Amino acid sequence: MSTINDLLSPEDVEAFGRDMDAIRQEVLDDLGQRDVDYIRDIIRKQRGLEITGRALLFAGILPPAWLAGTACLSLSKILDNMEIGHNIMHGQYDWTGDPALASENFDWDNTSPASQWKHSHNYLHHTHTNIVGKDRDVGYGILRMSEEQRWNPYYLGNPLYAFLLAALFQWGVAVHDLEVDRIGKPGDMGAKERKRRALEIADKAKGQVTKDYVLFPLLAGPFAPLVLGGNLAANLARNFWSFTIIFCGHFPDGVEQFSEAETQNETRGQWYVRQLLGSANIRGSKLFHILSGNLSHQIEHHLFPDLPAHRYAEIAPKVRAACERYGLPYNTGSLSRQFGTTVKRIFKLALPDREALPAAA
Repeated sequence: MSTINDLLSPEDVEAFGRDMDAIRQEVLDDLGQRDVDYIRDIIRKQRGLEITGRALLFAGILPPAWLAGTACLSLSKILDNMEIGHNIMHGQYDWTGDPALASENFDWDNTSPASQWKHSHNYLHHTHTNIVGKDRDVGYGILRMSEEQRWNPYYLGNPLYAFLLAALFQWGVAVHDLEVDRIGKPGDMGAKERKRRALEIADKAKGQVTKDYVLFPLLAGPFAPLVLGGNLAANLARNFWSFTIIFCGHFPDGVEQFSEAETQNETRGQWYVRQLLGSANIRGSKLFHILSGNLSHQIEHHLFPDLPAHRYAEIAPKVRAACERYGLPYNTGSLSRQFGTTVKRIFKLALPDREALPAAA
């Protein structure tokens, strides 16, 4: 757990907040046609990859065609999930007035209903980032990702649960808003609301399963198994990639977590510092950043979730410079470093804390 006031004086906390507000306003004042052109270009590329991938899979009896088709479809699904869906549904392009780019209208190639995702992610996660007990993304109701989560024998399966969550990530995200781990506990939403949400998930999932595992395979006729396998592989690739990027932005070494008590009556400046301390960036190429939905700039995303994500690379040096002025950490590292320390945390927290172990005889 981190205490923000141990790092900065109250005056410096608010000064840091004003600096972040200034960076945000500078981008808002500069939004324009290049931002629209960027996201429309990404959408065109994503659609082109999907059409190419599905066409190649129909010729999948030729191994090179199957591999190329699966690769194209995987990239298409990754772009749709990360750089397009995630960012548009954050409201990053609502200012354009374009219905196709409006967060209220957009839906993605994913089993999670857009409305539920926006509640669990845009509201719960981004408001309560890394507050144990309030941010449900700390463990997704499945994993132990904080020492403040009391250990019990169930968590011995932490590594297995993490692997299954990664493989089935779109399904984990889909059921996230059902909060099944809170059934019968204080704050439980109740059976009626849970049933409503479950039916909404079932309806969305039905469409996704039908499209990828029934419709397109049937259209391929005798090559149906090849198309089915390609679609399954593309979904798995998207799931593992999304899990990796998201977990590397939230759980590697150096990322802080917070208690509900220390975030009560939080000021704007304190909110900014918490977002900074509760995030980590991943170094990479321009293509890597695009494929990550620019969540490789998780620090900037948590600070400015409503700014177009392709701007994060431009403002990252300004954020880092502000961190240096105030003596605040700026957590960044390679994908291997961030993922390695995240996996280490998953394994470590599978075990009981030292103080919980019985004393040696």
